[in-house]
Amino acid sequence: MSFFIRGSATKKKSVGKKDSSGKSKRDVSTAAINKLRKKKAKLTEEIVSDSSDDEIDTPTNKRKVVPSSSESESEEETAQEKRLRLTKQYLAQLADEEKDNEDARDIDKDAIAHRLKEDVLELSGKLQRKVCQEYDFEATPEMTVLRGHKLSITCLVVSPDNKYIFSASKECCIIKWNIETRQKEYIIPGGKKGTEDTHKGHTTHILALAISSDGQFLASGCRSKLIHIWNPSNGELLHTFRGHRDTVSGLTFRKGTHTLYSASHDRTAKVWNVDEMAYVETLFGHQDSITAIDSLSRERAITSGGRDNSIRVWKVIEESQLVYNTQGGSVDCVKLINEEHFISGSDDGSISLWSVLKKKPAAVVKNAHSPKYDHISSDVSQKMETVISHEENWISSVAALQSSDLVASAGSKDSKIRLWQCSEGFRSLIPLAGIEVAGFVNAMQFTSDGSLLVAGVGQEHRLGRWWKLKQAKNNIVIIGLKKKATIKSV
Repeated sequence: MSFFIRGSATKKKSVGKKDSSGKSKRDVSTAAINKLRKKKAKLTEEIVSDSSDDEIDTPTNKRKVVPSSSESESEEETAQEKRLRLTKQYLAQLADEEKDNEDARDIDKDAIAHRLKEDVLELSGKLQRKVCQEYDFEATPEMTVLRGHKLSITCLVVSPDNKYIFSASKECCIIKWNIETRQKEYIIPGGKKGTEDTHKGHTTHILALAISSDGQFLASGCRSKLIHIWNPSNGELLHTFRGHRDTVSGLTFRKGTHTLYSASHDRTAKVWNVDEMAYVETLFGHQDSITAIDSLSRERAITSGGRDNSIRVWKVIEESQLVYNTQGGSVDCVKLINEEHFISGSDDGSISLWSVLKKKPAAVVKNAHSPKYDHISSDVSQKMETVISHEENWISSVAALQSSDLVASAGSKDSKIRLWQCSEGFRSLIPLAGIEVAGFVNAMQFTSDGSLLVAGVGQEHRLGRWWKLKQAKNNIVIIGLKKKATIKSV
């Protein structure tokens, strides 16, 4: 654990000694300082103009002589003027964005006010955009399949600009896909086990991928306890982090920063500074292998602890943690919806909706992937149902469209992805649709605009080979979510 070293709270007071003239040394030094201040005041007179606001940080303008009652009042006035100027610039930027909107002829003041309100709610972690009402879930979604991996896909991540997909699989390779062209950009091949010192990539199953919010760094973790940092544009290996004592099971970048959080089967989570390529600290608390990790803007990370039946929110700065105990089976996946709400999935087939302010889930859907929640049927699903009807469908992955009411869950070998709506105030989960995807859905992610849901599918579960669906294919499935048609006013 990290620790802090602080200086002593008390300091010895110095006693002023008198010189030969009878004055204390403290009085002499004070008089000398006052003389120096008067000289500096004469030499550093400056002319205050209207155009000097942007030159405050220059060496010649570090201090201004402003005719005012006190220096503190002038500094306070300058800070207020700066805030006002930045606010005007932000409002002008919003107005320009509204001008670019093809559907609006004039600047919509209500839209600007709505944007400002959303920004405030997002910063506080309470934003819930109601997007489910915009989609047509009865329509059959458009699905595109990307083939390139030989073995089961284990993890994937979508770039912040929604242009690329990075996927990894059990053959230890990473592939970069172009979403628009549906073609490969490059492949980072995997190597044979035991060649970690000579091979630049991974040599064991890759179980975690993460990309920074500015798209500058890509992180990958594997069973060899290694975390590789890549350049996403060309696949160049930049650095390798070593420190975990077991499989790296999860990775996530804090939004807006290059702080990387990692989770491992060694029961710990670690914090890394990718700018400095340095280790920061280790977070202890889980009693079993950590199965997933996620984070947003705050200096916090959330982890699921598998069979210790707990979910933990780590307050990194405060060096504390919030513990949420679950009932049932192993907690295999967790995802933040916003800073105050998250969703989790367990191997008993249940999904839970949580608030960080309550120790118990706000809503629990048991057997979430049972046939009673079916909304779409197909020949593929009927064939799969005949094979696995006697087996439980544990939750293998969950996804959330950030700061909205739309979430998704995958039921491992039932070959379905289910979409759910979080009700007003995050009090319940409402089933919306079921999408047939043949195979184990080991990873999912929405694009930031909510137009696509990307799923990584394989014949086997990401963590083992105890079950295999021979009729499934190892591929990436891009699901286009259709929105309701809107009638434009003339």
